[in-house]
Formats: sequence, structure tokens, C-alpha cells
Amino acid sequence: MKRKPTLKNLIYTFLAFAILCTACKSDDGTSEAPPSFSATQSSLSFSAVIAGQVSASRPLTVTGARLTQSVNISASQQFEVSKDNTTFSTSVSLSTSEANQSQTIYVRFAPTTASLGEITGTLTMSSSEFDTVQVSLTGNSLEIPREIQIIGTVNSFGDVNVGTISSAQTVQVKGLDLENNVTATVTGLFEISTDNITFSNSTTYDYTAINTIAENLYVRFIPGTTDLGAQTGTITLTATGVSDKVISLSGTGTAVRHNYQTFDSQRIAFGGGFNQTVTNTYALHNDLSNIEQILMYVQLRCPTGGCNAWDVYANIKVKDTDSGDFYEIGRYITPYGVDNSQLTRGFEIDVTDFKSLLEGNTELYARIETWGSDGWELSVDFDYVEGTPDYQYYAIADVISFDDWSTSGVPYGTTIDPTTWDLTKTVSIPANAEATQLRTIISGWGHATPVDSDNRPCAEWCFRTHDVKINGANMFQHNMAPMGCNSNPVQPQSGNWTPDRAGWCPGMAVPVRKDTFSTSMSGSTFTFEYDYEDWTSDGGTTSGQTGAYYATSTFVVVKSSTPITKPTVSN
Repeated sequence: MKRKPTLKNLIYTFLAFAILCTACKSDDGTSEAPPSFSATQSSLSFSAVIAGQVSASRPLTVTGARLTQSVNISASQQFEVSKDNTTFSTSVSLSTSEANQSQTIYVRFAPTTASLGEITGTLTMSSSEFDTVQVSLTGNSLEIPREIQIIGTVNSFGDVNVGTISSAQTVQVKGLDLENNVTATVTGLFEISTDNITFSNSTTYDYTAINTIAENLYVRFIPGTTDLGAQTGTITLTATGVSDKVISLSGTGTAVRHNYQTFDSQRIAFGGGFNQTVTNTYALHNDLSNIEQILMYVQLRCPTGGCNAWDVYANIKVKDTDSGDFYEIGRYITPYGVDNSQLTRGFEIDVTDFKSLLEGNTELYARIETWGSDGWELSVDFDYVEGTPDYQYYAIADVISFDDWSTSGVPYGTTIDPTTWDLTKTVSIPANAEATQLRTIISGWGHATPVDSDNRPCAEWCFRTHDVKINGANMFQHNMAPMGCNSNPVQPQSGNWTPDRAGWCPGMAVPVRKDTFSTSMSGSTFTFEYDYEDWTSDGGTTSGQTGAYYATSTFVVVKSSTPITKPTVSN
């Protein structure tokens, strides 16, 4: 039988309820909220990631209140969590002080190699003080691509002397989940190696090794003695089940050069204890049997105080030991008041025609027609370039030489004394000549009148075409045309360097004009005449300058595969 509550029991129940209600109020009598914890997002998704790699992290803000215990945050498999976005693990813990503040944590997708496709997970935040908070996680794990990887690049090998071997360049070969060995093969004038010691045209990499760590691949350029010019090749890396990787290779085979320094910072000036000319003897290359080309380089530098202000006539000559005469091998006009350092090696002049004179102990002569004690510092060096000569033997003879200085040239526009200015010669060519050519350097000087229709006085400025007559007939022409002085790389200069002169420019080498006969001319005798274009001076000049002159030198060069003597030249 159910008993009815007594008054006493009712009083006890009321008092207990009152005590409980009192405990749920703060000191001021209001109700206090329970501990809480929340995240700003309920889900996070990640970009697709190759299995075994990790995604970029994503930030997640979490906030707690009135907590008296730490909070544990754990990620399910294939995901990781971090407090500092650096150290990631499967779980982190927030201390009580951290948990009661707004915090940013970081989550990333980290699928194992065995996990593929869409993967879901959960980030769980738990404590005994609040209901568990969860954030859904989603990522897509991609199959590992099997491939050969090349780490690094191979640059062009640039210029490498033929018959020599370049330094090796290095890349690395890495395997990505390969199941077969990698074979590397090379084509062209190149070799490869795995140790930079033993080189060949092929090598092999163990796939189990390069799947773990990249290994070196060395390659070098090996142009043979005849492999001149641009060369190309490829390295091809192959393995069963994956695509090939190809590395392009390039290099340029250049001829071996033997360099000889002659004049070296030689001061040339007028006054101050210096001279306009200097002569010295130098030991040059002894064996010309495999020399295909001889190049001369002329460097000008300014002495302390600066270079001479003017564009002046200058040349280099070599002594012909048979006659004792000096032959002009190159001519240049100095720049106005500056050096020619814009050209790495200075003015380049091909002097191969004089190879029979540029051998062993050789006497050289240099002149700069400067009229100041400042002048220039002159350096001249020669490159003897190995190769296959067009002909084994050369010989050279002087035809006309009016080239000592600017106004020692042939007067132009006036009647000349043929006994002084003999422009007509008879030339006899040796019987074993296999090729014959003429080599001429000409430059005009002076400001003689009347001027041309475009106000150009002669012979510095007037454009003319001169003839070389062989046996009385015009055979070769020399056009004293503009050369584009304003585009001269030796710039800027101090004076009037930009206007075009007739066939030369300040701060440039004067052109060499080569005229090759269509036949060998072997055993023949012919007449030569240098015939300047008709023009008559009225005897006047502009601005008080000199009359017109053409400094002219012409040589006859013969070539043969057998020893040959120099041509005979007579008046």
C-alpha cells in the first residue's frame, strides 16, 4: 500500500531543492553558463595530393570558455594537426590557458602510399568539461606517378678547343616509384658518367636506389680535331613502363689558338721623350704547317692624363728579311680622345697573307701619327689558329707602298710625277702558284676642293671608286663608300666621329681589300696599275686643311701546296 508523503517529508524536499538552486547562482544571484568549446568551421576539404605526400595546411580557429582542464585535439588516420604550422602529428593538446582563448590550429592531408581515392576523416576536440566537437575532413589521394625525374639543367658548353675535353656538367637522376632500371644514352660529341671518372656513351641506374635518393649524372663535350663549329646531342633516359626523359646538349668546337704578345702597353707619342714610331723583334710561332689563320689584335689605352684628342693615321708593319723593307700588315685610325676597350681584344685584323714573314724571330714596326706628348699606350698580340690551311705555303711581295703616314700617300686630283709615284708595275708569278691574290689597304686624307655636290671635300670625305687594272684592263674595283661610322662600337668619342668618311672611320681598322684572280696565274707575267677615279682639284682646301692624298699599299700573295718563292715585281 502506497504511503502518502508526510508534511515533514515535503518540507525536507523543498529545503533540498532550495539548496540546489542556490548553488546554481553566482554571488550576485544570476545563473552561470557551463564550460564551452567550439570551432569556426564544421568541415575542411583539401586539394588532391599524391599518395605519400602532404597537402598545404588549412587553418582552423577554435575558442573555449570557462574551462578548467586541457583540451585534446586529434586527427583521424591520413590527416595531421599542428599548433605552429611546422610540427605536425596525429594529436595536439591545448593547455587550460590556451583553451580559454581563441587559437589557430593547422590541419593537413597526409595520405599514406597505400591509401588512394577520396578519404574522409575527423578532427576531434575533447575534454570532460564539454561535449566532443568534431570537424569533418576530406581529401583525395592520387596514385603515385611512376617517372624518371631530372634535377638541374645542362647549359651550353660554349666554346671548347677541338681536340680537347670540356669540364663536366652535373644533373641528378631520381626515380619516382620506378619498377625497372634506368638506362642513359648520349648522342653527338658528348660523353656521360656516374662518377666523373669513367665516361662512355651509356650508363645504367638501379631503380631501387634512385627511388630512394637522386644520383649524379655527369656529361662533357669532346670535340675532335676536325669538329669545328656548333655541335648538338641528346641524353635520353629510358625505363620500362615510364616515359623517356631527354636532355638537349650543345657546344661549339673552336680551333686551338696560340697567342703571342708583342708590343705591350708601348707608349707612342710626339715629345716628352716619346716617338711616333717603335720597332722591336719578337719570337712568334715557329711551325706554320697546321696554322690555318693568323689574327692580329690592336689595343689602345689612354696614358695617365688621357689619350690624344685626334683621330690619326696608324699602322703595324712586318719586316721582309729578303728586301729589308717593312710591309704594312694592318692599318687603323685612332678614336678621338678615347681608347678602344669597348672591343674585348681591340681591333681584329686578319694577317694570314703575311704568314711567311710572321714566323720565328720577327721584327715589327708600329706607328701612330700623333702630334701630342699624350698619345696612346699600344698593345699588339697575335693568335695563330690551328686548322687545315687552304695552301701549305705562302709568299708575298710588295707592289706599291705609299703608306708611311697620312700625307705620304699618293696626291689626288693633281698631276703626279710617275718617277716618285709609280703606280704601274710588272708582276711575275712563280710557276707552282696555285692561287694568286692582291691585298690592298687604302684610306683618303685631306680636304681638297672643289667639294662634291653634298659638300664633301677630298679625299677624307669624297666617295670614290678606284680601279685595279691588270694588263691594261679594269679587273678589280675599290669602292670608297660610307661604313656607318655612327654605329662604331668604339663610342662615344670626343670629336667629330659620327659622320661617314670615304672608306674608313675614326676608331676602326681600315678595311683590307682582297682581290683573288680567277685562275692561279702560275708562271704568268702581267702589268698592274692602280687607277684612282678621275677628279681634278682646284688647288684649294676647306678650313685650311691639307690637300687630297690616298695612302695606299698593295701586295701580291701567292699560295701553293709545295714550297714557293715570292713573286717578282718590277717597274
